[in-house]
Amino acid sequence: MEDNIIIDLEHLVKEYNKTNVVEDFTLKIKKGEFVTILGPSGCGKTTTLRMIAGFEMPTSGKIYLNGQDITNLPPYKRPINTVFQRYALFPHLDVYDNVAFGLKLKKIPVKVMKHGQEVTKMKHLDDAKIDELVTKALAVVDLDEMEDRDIATLSGGQQQRVAIARCIVNEPEILLLDEPLGALDLKMRKDMQIELKEMHRKLGITFIYVTHDQEEALTMSDTIIVMKDGVIQQVGSPTDIYNEPKNAFVADFIGESNIYNATMVGKKEVRFLGKSFKCVDDFPLNEKVDVVIRPEDVEILKKDKGIVNGILVSKVFKGVHYQYLIKVGKNEVIVQDTKDYPVNVEVGLNVKKENIQIMGKEYTINSYYDAWINKSNQVVISDVAYDCDITQLLRGSKLDDDGYLVGKDGKKYDLNDADVVAEIPLDKVELSDDTSFGETNGMIISVVWKGDHYQCLVRTQEEEDYIVDSQYTWTENDSVGIHIAKENIALRLKGDISKYEI
Repeated sequence: MEDNIIIDLEHLVKEYNKTNVVEDFTLKIKKGEFVTILGPSGCGKTTTLRMIAGFEMPTSGKIYLNGQDITNLPPYKRPINTVFQRYALFPHLDVYDNVAFGLKLKKIPVKVMKHGQEVTKMKHLDDAKIDELVTKALAVVDLDEMEDRDIATLSGGQQQRVAIARCIVNEPEILLLDEPLGALDLKMRKDMQIELKEMHRKLGITFIYVTHDQEEALTMSDTIIVMKDGVIQQVGSPTDIYNEPKNAFVADFIGESNIYNATMVGKKEVRFLGKSFKCVDDFPLNEKVDVVIRPEDVEILKKDKGIVNGILVSKVFKGVHYQYLIKVGKNEVIVQDTKDYPVNVEVGLNVKKENIQIMGKEYTINSYYDAWINKSNQVVISDVAYDCDITQLLRGSKLDDDGYLVGKDGKKYDLNDADVVAEIPLDKVELSDDTSFGETNGMIISVVWKGDHYQCLVRTQEEEDYIVDSQYTWTENDSVGIHIAKENIALRLKGDISKYEI
């Protein structure tokens, strides 16, 4: 075990109902690091945190703390404390007594003489020691003059700091934080991000933080772990994760991205948006790839001065820059620029080759990162509307009689125009030689025999590509109808659902 490694997670697996919610999770965490586990709801991040805390036992795998196996150690024997999203403060106790609560129950070993021999006895902390520790903890969270305040009189941010003080007063080696800022409003969340980073600096202990908010992860972390479906997608520093994402999922989840299906058409040359662009990555000729371009890396030029032209259809002032939406044919390009351009004009677009990130496609699922929900609660992929189940965007939700999404807490959401990622398994895209079948039609571009099935590349009339696993024989250039059943479309919301609340 390396001297500076405090937590070593080896091949952790957690299974519920014969499904692995965490799969082969392997990670080493250094002492004093601020580590964030980032991912969408249901990706397994909180389950991983609970296994570190001891609230959940792994189905398999090991957890080591300072080189010692603590996999089966109960939570109270681990030098680890957890801050939850719901602070679980005692409303009948003031700030001081909330923070002191655990200390009053705590016992420490003390050497005493008994019958002429030194023995170890477990004793409660005395009042002076409790007062010293509580005062120190409250000072760290800037609540040192609020000891006598009732919990009900505190703001959300102050209650959060009380919850943190109650954890750090026990002087843990590791502090776990499970979406602790989720209940705060936007401004308070941003303020608390800065305060948490400062607390981490003062304390010098290891923070392991769980969130679905990429801004929180980028702002506070030394290391980010991006998860999807229980599996680690990438581990790295915030700059590495942002600038060099390993796949399209990471690129989409960390910051805003333009992601396109593309084809390699030459040596270090890729075609997307109907044009060929020079790039720095070399893939085999005609290989299907994903192209990722950050909005700040797209240059707006005069018409015909760039590689491709588009119509600037909207702009939003974001404070330090404008965010533009530019339509190139049926494709959308998001651009961030400090210059103010007029709307509804044709412009040229250019991207430097070093800013075009190319990733080999993972042919395990069809992923569409520019999908959106229409007013009929259908998902739209390249101008084609498919029936879908939007309740999967909010766990425990349902649709009311007016078609609005209603959460378990009664909050109501209008998801018209909501941006989503749509995913469709390769074997769930249905093809027919009747071109009027289904929602759209297209042409078979290529067919490859995979040993027990054919894998087809189908290009729709809207120039969208579907990879299809089929037991049937198809011929290149065949025209086909395409249908995707409602239950076979998985959806993930881009951004926070709160902006759609009505």
